[in-house]
Amino acid sequence: MNMFKFLLLVSSLAVAGGGGYVAGTRGLATHINKVFAEQALGETSPPAAMPTGKVIYYRHPDGLPQYAATPKKTADGRDFVAVRASEDVAFDTVKKVEVEKAEATPSTDQRKVLYYRNPMGLPDTSRVPKKDSMGMDYLPVFEGDETDSSVVKVSLGKLQRTGVKTATAENAVVSRQVRVPGTVTFDERLVRIVSMRANAFIEGVDDVTTGDRVLKGDELFHFFSKDIAKAGAEYATELRGGGKPDLDVGGALQLRNLGVPEETVKAIARTRTVPRSIAYLSPSDGVVLERSATTGMMAEAGDVLFRIADMSKVWVIADVPEFDAATIRQGAHATVRVRNLPGKAFEGTVDLIYPELQSQTRTAKVRIELPNTGGLLLANMYAEVEIATGQPSPVVAVPNSAVIDTGDRQVVFVDKGEGRFEPRDVALGMRGDDRTEIRKGVEAGEKIVVSANFLLDAESNLNAALSALVADEVQP
Repeated sequence: MNMFKFLLLVSSLAVAGGGGYVAGTRGLATHINKVFAEQALGETSPPAAMPTGKVIYYRHPDGLPQYAATPKKTADGRDFVAVRASEDVAFDTVKKVEVEKAEATPSTDQRKVLYYRNPMGLPDTSRVPKKDSMGMDYLPVFEGDETDSSVVKVSLGKLQRTGVKTATAENAVVSRQVRVPGTVTFDERLVRIVSMRANAFIEGVDDVTTGDRVLKGDELFHFFSKDIAKAGAEYATELRGGGKPDLDVGGALQLRNLGVPEETVKAIARTRTVPRSIAYLSPSDGVVLERSATTGMMAEAGDVLFRIADMSKVWVIADVPEFDAATIRQGAHATVRVRNLPGKAFEGTVDLIYPELQSQTRTAKVRIELPNTGGLLLANMYAEVEIATGQPSPVVAVPNSAVIDTGDRQVVFVDKGEGRFEPRDVALGMRGDDRTEIRKGVEAGEKIVVSANFLLDAESNLNAALSALVADEVQP
């Protein structure tokens, strides 16, 4: 009898141990312990909320990473557990809000899940819910989302981490400074040639040499001409006979046509005599570039005796590359600096764009007119020229950093709000120092991305590639 009681005790312990093992493997032990603990503390746990929403997938009953889109059984014959929308695990508030909206709006619940994409952006999709190697849920892509696959959606936290910044496209003047070399030259319109209109004998040349500065009216040389002396005598006789000293008629006009200075003609009219030697006066202020007159020489009509350049204005001839020549317009502002005058800048305007391209250097010559106050600029000085290019009227422009140029296309990302960014193909105009003209694709007032747009471009290309991949999979 004692032996029978001992065997019965051993059998009871074995059954209890096996039941405990089964309860532990099935998760029942934890539930029993929780119930006993609550009863010991005098508390009652609130009833668990019933799952709501449609069944979105089925999971393994033991919590293993195995999922199915349709009902399924385990190897030992147990059913997979249905997971409804309210039970799905959400790792951020954005997903929770989406679930709540899906429950509140019946139309959203009925949207079809096309596939699930990798949460880290990797080119990996799945037809059924799954997790990646780090345990993160794949993200569902619903029907209708693929129609705008190029649009990039970024959460607020990710926007802050990636440094995405935006600016507003606006109407502005797009300009750029073209920096080119140049050379200072004389203004051809201000160069004077001193020559005789009649054969003359040079009796004496004043102390004027090449490089000297002269003023208008300074004496350059004295000469005697037989033709001028004859015309002067006739003019004096005409005046003594009662003629009027009119400089535009008679003998006075003949003397002026022979190149006699007006001051000399007036002196003949006043004294009624012709001087033996006539002084030739400088026709303008300037620098003597050439002196060919020599005392005692016989100068024929047309011989160059002096060449004088007025230096009050000068030209700067700049060599502009062929690519930049089309952007320069006549009247554009220009700044000139020379190396031997550090700290000084000369302001002028583009006076002429030569209608010719140098075949060897592929450059166009641009002429800039400068006032030469103080005569600091000398001929043949090397100059550094900055010319402002662009149209004076405002155009739609964006910062240079907003444009992604792949060679085949130019793209700008437009901020659509709520973390959505749309890529736009644009047609570019002139590119300035800090802004680029947009001729087509973006309107003034739209917000565009100016920083971290290359990351958005990569994400947009990935979305487009995934959509194309899924489309290929759907096709039979």
